[in-house]
Amino acid sequence: MAARKQKTYPIEVQARPGLPLGMSPATFLRDYWHKRPLLIRGAFPDFETPVMPEDLAGLACEEGALARIVSHDRATDEWTLRTGPFQEEDFPGMPDHDWTLLVQDVDKWDPDVRALLPTFSFLPRWRMDDVMISFAATGGSVGAHVDHYDVFLMQAYGHRRWQIDASESIKGKQPPLGFRPDVELKLLQKFKPTHDWVLEPGDMLYLPPLVPHHGVAEDPCLTFSFGMRAPSSAELISDYLDDLVADADEAIRYKDPDLKLPEDSNEIDAAAMGRVVAALNALRMNDPDRLGNWFGRFITTYRSAGDILPSQAPRPVEEVEDELANGGVLERHPWARAAWRRATRGANLYVSGQSYALPVKDAQSLAASEQLDITAWNKLSAKGRNAVMELMAGGYYQLLDVETLAALLAEQDALEVLEEGFEDDDADFEDDFDDEADAPELEIEVIEYTEAGEGEPASAAIDTVQVNDEGVEVVVICDDADDEDEDEDEDTPSA
Repeated sequence: MAARKQKTYPIEVQARPGLPLGMSPATFLRDYWHKRPLLIRGAFPDFETPVMPEDLAGLACEEGALARIVSHDRATDEWTLRTGPFQEEDFPGMPDHDWTLLVQDVDKWDPDVRALLPTFSFLPRWRMDDVMISFAATGGSVGAHVDHYDVFLMQAYGHRRWQIDASESIKGKQPPLGFRPDVELKLLQKFKPTHDWVLEPGDMLYLPPLVPHHGVAEDPCLTFSFGMRAPSSAELISDYLDDLVADADEAIRYKDPDLKLPEDSNEIDAAAMGRVVAALNALRMNDPDRLGNWFGRFITTYRSAGDILPSQAPRPVEEVEDELANGGVLERHPWARAAWRRATRGANLYVSGQSYALPVKDAQSLAASEQLDITAWNKLSAKGRNAVMELMAGGYYQLLDVETLAALLAEQDALEVLEEGFEDDDADFEDDFDDEADAPELEIEVIEYTEAGEGEPASAAIDTVQVNDEGVEVVVICDDADDEDEDEDEDTPSA
């Protein structure tokens, strides 16, 4: 009888309209997820990066941003790692080769980057950790390494050469995973690639855990890394035991009322171990609701981007409903993580470690919605609305009135108009100007300025932006600098 031919799986595919993975999500999950790597050409067709290198450098200077710079000296094969936040003056002096800037959690800071996440809606949302963006100068790299989680590497700008070792998925042979002892980074001692590609903007490489890979910039480039959350078993058991111990009843102890005369008084026998298991089970380690509630709280705080603090004074529910009825919205904090699970009765909503027992429809709606308008609010039960009010008091939701929304929209429109103008001007500059001496100067004219009187506001914030043929008009509303911390504008969105 002829041997059955083993099925082969392509390692490179072309994305198609409606199939950004080059196949259905179900096929990808069945054949590739957590099993074998896949290069998808054109996964994001005609992609234009919402973040440029200078934007990433600016974010790396922000307090609270998780940023690193990795540099490589080819002559000595030395690798250096620096951690942020950095200073603006750090970047102009950087060389034009062999270094990489990495910034994590960019989706928490930039709404345009966060808007890319629905592309991965075929995966549980709570599994998505963050979008890390790296800028690499020509030759820049972080060395050959492995990750312990699934990751999608999307080329956003420029070109990067990726080499991977797919020998385990091809031949069933695990590659060597030993680390170099002479560098601070966890770089592989041995790396023998089986595949070598150059990715262009819009291409995406999927890698399961523990696939050795090495990326090197062919020219200045940006790579977006969509990484998954994969807590280790040690992290899971440690956190769960902490949760159990915190609520443990001191009266629950090891008991042996059935004790019999031991054959050896120094032996821990099977009967004793059975009583140990009974004592642990008394802590309800096998209770599915308790286990589920713990995991919901844990996974929505695991590797949190930062602390969330209230940015508005508490508002009565009547005021909130009035603002929503007038066109306002409740916006969830970009750093808040949300998930839900079915319980024995109803469901539980989890938001950044907070847990709320709610009807299933409420839990589903609140976990899925980053904004709540009056229609969504009216669909919530009383329990759902109470949960939102509690979350709002903790800073996890912010009320944006219609004036604030209009100002934000106007500001966004103005920025888009300016960007379009700059793009057109850049094209003209290439044709009309040969050097910096021919470049036009940018003039900013103050039409009107009024000094604040005694007791009047002294610090400024943009209120509206208007664009016309003559330029951009910015209207500024001021707040008292002395009271800024105490009387922060309730309608100003937080970071």
